[in-house]
Amino acid sequence: MTVTTITSREFNQDTSGAKKAAANGPVFITDRGKPAHVLLTIEDYQRLAGGHMSLLEAVTQSGDEADFDFEPPRVGSGIFKPADLE
Repeated sequence: MTVTTITSREFNQDTSGAKKAAANGPVFITDRGKPAHVLLTIEDYQRLAGGHMSLLEAVTQSGDEADFDFEPPRVGSGIFKPADLE
């Protein structure tokens, strides 16, 4: 993994170069010499953010992460009607 640092001006002048550099690792974008933003590929971001979670993974979690309420709405009797086959 390669870490790249560029200025805001360099980013504005060569966005495609920054995107290519992000394929090899994070790109730090500075404002007045201080890091202000980080450019990542979507794959790197999803890996850092925990990726996509399926419904099965969400409901089978254990510990503090699993603390959520799930109360689906009741289905009323007016939704289901017999089929008219005539």
